[in-house]
Amino acid sequence: MSTIQQALTTAFSQLNQLPDVAARLEAEILLAYALAKPRAYLHTWPQQVLEKSVLDRFGTLVQRRCRGEPVAYITGQREFWGLPLTVSTATLIPRPETERLVEIALEKIPAQASWHIADLGTGSGALAFALASERPRCEITGTDISTAALAIAKANRQRLNLTNVRFIAGRWFDPLSGRRFDLVISNPPYVASGDPHLQQGDLRFEPRQALSAGPDGLEAIREIVSSAHAHLQPGGWLMLEHGFAQGDAVVKLFTDNGFAHVQCHRDYAERERATVGRFTG
Repeated sequence: MSTIQQALTTAFSQLNQLPDVAARLEAEILLAYALAKPRAYLHTWPQQVLEKSVLDRFGTLVQRRCRGEPVAYITGQREFWGLPLTVSTATLIPRPETERLVEIALEKIPAQASWHIADLGTGSGALAFALASERPRCEITGTDISTAALAIAKANRQRLNLTNVRFIAGRWFDPLSGRRFDLVISNPPYVASGDPHLQQGDLRFEPRQALSAGPDGLEAIREIVSSAHAHLQPGGWLMLEHGFAQGDAVVKLFTDNGFAHVQCHRDYAERERATVGRFTG
């Protein structure tokens, strides 16, 4: 027999052996998932004795995490911009630094705007849903080459009841022929194909096509930037997330392709994370 507090202490000890893991938080997330309760329940009833079935289920979840499987894939859930999203191994795990891209976009989009926005490589739909929830008069179109990812995005749309988002299958701008947008936003793959981080941590489990983009990690960004003019309204914005060491290269791509007001923004860790430019027409 074990109480909630005792089970958490044991799991914390096991998870604490993993590098760069918030062991206490992850132990609570996994136990709350095993109990089908919110995390607050654990703090309210720390002395509650756990049923054997729950304890066994929790132990299995902890062992999966100890083998390196990301918590988001174990639970099938991840919060982004305060929105609960379903995720799977067909999608990237939404990360806090990508919320900076949402903040930058909201600074550009007037509160009552009725903009047309494209989210390229939408994955679980995290960026699209964040913008749709904050700017309900805007229409967001997400594209993705992965039909499995789009199935997850569509399920998230139904659960969140965000009716101003639609999804189309296809690579980047390919399914958007003839359409122009006020804003194009994307968190494309930007990890170099030979980067050792691809064999470490959570990245080992995430879809490689959503992570890696050629020898320098810039192939997808080059393609998007060079194609964006044909899909932006005059005065429209292009906003891309990228690696923290890619800022100078991405700024140059923007300026070489005729974008104005180009600026590289830093994330919450003060690392260069997103570049923005305006198509002046």
